[in-house]
Formats: sequence, C-alpha cells, structure tokens
Amino acid sequence: MASEILKLESVCKAYNVGLPTETEVLHDIDLKLDHGEFLALMGPSGSGKSTLLNIVGLLDRPTSGRLLIKGQDTAALGDAEITRLRGHTIGFIFQYHLLISAFTALENVMMPMLVDRGFPGAEIEARANRLLAQVGLEKFAGNLANNMSGGQQQRVAVARALAMNPDLVLADEPTGNLDTKSADAVFELMRQVNRDSGTSFLLVTHNMELARRCDRIIEVVDGRIRA
Repeated sequence: MASEILKLESVCKAYNVGLPTETEVLHDIDLKLDHGEFLALMGPSGSGKSTLLNIVGLLDRPTSGRLLIKGQDTAALGDAEITRLRGHTIGFIFQYHLLISAFTALENVMMPMLVDRGFPGAEIEARANRLLAQVGLEKFAGNLANNMSGGQQQRVAVARALAMNPDLVLADEPTGNLDTKSADAVFELMRQVNRDSGTSFLLVTHNMELARRCDRIIEVVDGRIRA
C-alpha cells in the first residue's frame, strides 16, 4: 500500500479551456498527505482552496497533472468508478452541517450507508448508533436535527462523515459557524478520531490557532502552494 492516502503531482486546473477567457486557477500543485496525517489547508479567499478541495474530493477533475488516491491514478477511472471511490474512501464535513432537519440524528448518520448499501441492513442502524456514541451523542439519537445546538449538529456531521469508514476526511471550515467553545470541542473530536482510527484529515480553516494544532500547515496563495 502506498505510504500516502493522497498525492497530487503538478496538478493544474483551468476553466474555459481553449477559449479567449481561459482562466487557470491552480498552478502546478504538488501535495502529499500520509495515512493518519492531520493537515491544515489555509489561504485567503480566492486563493484556489475550494477548487483544490473539489479536486481532492473527486468532485472535479484536474486539467492536467495527476491525482492519486491510495496509489491509484484517478485519471484512469470512469465516472461510476470515481463515484464509488469517493463514497468509500472520502468523508466530507462542511461549514454548514447540511443535516436533513426533518430527520433524527440517527437517520442523518445512517443516510450514506442507506444510499450506498455498502453495509448489511441489520448493521446500518447499529453502526450509526456506535458512531453517535463515539461523538458523545448517543442520548440524542432520536432528536430531530433542528432541535439540536450548532455544536451538536456539527458532531452529527462528523459521525455522518465517518459512516462509510473513509480513509480520508475533508473538513471545509467545520468550525466556522461555531462559538469558541463548540469549535474547540469539534476540532478535538476530529483529532481524537484521527488518533484512534488513523483516519487522515485535510482541514480547511482560517483559524490559525486551530491550524497550529495540526501536523502540518499548507498555504495556498494565488493558486500555488507557498508553504
């Protein structure tokens, strides 16, 4: 197995390719994330962070260069294979928790497994309950998402991101809408998951205090990695 979960080699991304309005957003990005590493990705607005995250999350493809996930060159994969690789390898946590408000915490965590059917039916609810216990919300399994605090909702989002047992979690400003205490609790939860299970994390944040608590900080400026 490759030592890295994620590797980008000379990745470029341009829009309107071949047109007079062609715009290159990412320029020769080289990046590696090892198994079990917790990395912070920082940069000003418009620096290319979102584009880079979309490529890493297999939601978009690079114009040139190579993206390897667990040593596999994704350029050789078709759309169905990309969808399956993304579903089984990558978990997502967003700034806005994006829970389904009419569903319970348990149902929200079950959703990725129900959609994928990668787990036996009898196991899905049991696994979702275990994940809620892991994030300290076992007593809130039956609560509707919109009856929970912001910090609790984001912890449900962490549990949901772990539903398919991913090797890599992409966390896009997951503490951006939380108060200081809740933000610290959610960050420490992700760090604990990282330590206990060896899940790799790529955390996009503007919070330097949190970034300094990661294993490494990568800074993107004007579509290039600067540090």
